Amino acid sequence: MDTIAQKTPATLPWNAWSTLAPAVAAREVQTRVAALAPALRSAALAWLRPEHELALDLAAKSARDPLHGIPYFLKDLFDLGGSPTRAGSTFLNEVRGTPTTDSTIVRRLRALGASCAGKTQLVEFASGLTGENPHFGDCPHPQFPDRLTGGSSSGSAAFVAAGVIPLAIGTDTGGSIRVPAAWCGLYGFRLTPTQDLIADAIPLAPTMDTAGWFTGTNEGMLATWQALVGPASPSANLRGCYLPLSALLPTADAVTDQACTAAAKKICPAADAATQAELLAAWRDAVDAYLTIGMSEAYLVHRDWLAPYREHYDPVIWQRFSAAAHYSAEQIKAAHATLAGVRHAFEKYFSVYDFLILPAVPCAAPSKADCTPELRRTILTLTAPASLGGLPVLSLPVSLPSGLTAGLQVILPRATSSVVPWLLQPE
Repeated sequence: MDTIAQKTPATLPWNAWSTLAPAVAAREVQTRVAALAPALRSAALAWLRPEHELALDLAAKSARDPLHGIPYFLKDLFDLGGSPTRAGSTFLNEVRGTPTTDSTIVRRLRALGASCAGKTQLVEFASGLTGENPHFGDCPHPQFPDRLTGGSSSGSAAFVAAGVIPLAIGTDTGGSIRVPAAWCGLYGFRLTPTQDLIADAIPLAPTMDTAGWFTGTNEGMLATWQALVGPASPSANLRGCYLPLSALLPTADAVTDQACTAAAKKICPAADAATQAELLAAWRDAVDAYLTIGMSEAYLVHRDWLAPYREHYDPVIWQRFSAAAHYSAEQIKAAHATLAGVRHAFEKYFSVYDFLILPAVPCAAPSKADCTPELRRTILTLTAPASLGGLPVLSLPVSLPSGLTAGLQVILPRATSSVVPWLLQPE
């Protein structure tokens, strides 16, 4: 099978990166980026750090640092001093100027020993779930070029899935870690809103924006989680349950439903009828509430740019943000009431259980033709509850018979949950 990343060297194990000499590791990153097909490179790469600069940065780190020797790519919503932050747009740097300082997450990763190798493209202003961008190209799946990676953290997921890099930083408002992780067969972690690692990123909807990251292995996910989040809060006799895809989407893809159910069954039992009914009732209006809150907040971020830069926006994104100007106070109030109800339901659930498993996507990675408004809404049916809940989520890959992938979202009451190392420890 021809693949869009077929000339890329074999993926290096997580620990192998830390054993490479700095100059060798920097050359390895350059070689792997250069080996990508032009369409993938254009759609995924926003900026590549010069090889000698990356080598010097890697050499400056201590072997005692927990992420020593790990190069990573950064979603272009975060600032890297001296490099433009464009957020998938063509005009943001014009109105904002090139940043002179690094975002908090960059400084944190530097202190942990990781080195930023470059920045990745995304859906414009992070408002999308399928990896489409008319300015730089829709981001193709590294192994299935007729399909897309998912978004909005499309470039970050693509680089990890293509074996270019062991770690990439993304964000998740409505599923932008969870969806591309599932479609690209990756591990992902979504943090929580308003914390310091997301506070200085270009916002989409601050009530629900979160930072996160992708790795290709459970080993890499556990190492990054331990460095950025751990240690785990103490817990014993961990309890959880899962809701099948068919419970949330009665017309869901049967193959995806079966694969996700089989994977979830290995971790925990299905939710009992009462628990399932209570959660589904609380989530009944979750998609509409997510869209109302999310787009009304996005409008406030963009309102001074929408008129003067209309021709520079992706028309779909411009319409999405502009339409939110017409939401009534009553609509926004009702959406926040739904958010409060979702959070109350989660609080009740987590008074009994330690985690909840849902499917992350309704189907395998889509083609461009499949990327419809209906697909967006279907995805949000699965992802909006945790987004409204403001909860951290561990994403686990699920293999499909076709060779494509789906994923599970393990919703947690706190980022330090001991469920994370329990699920990620090698068997």
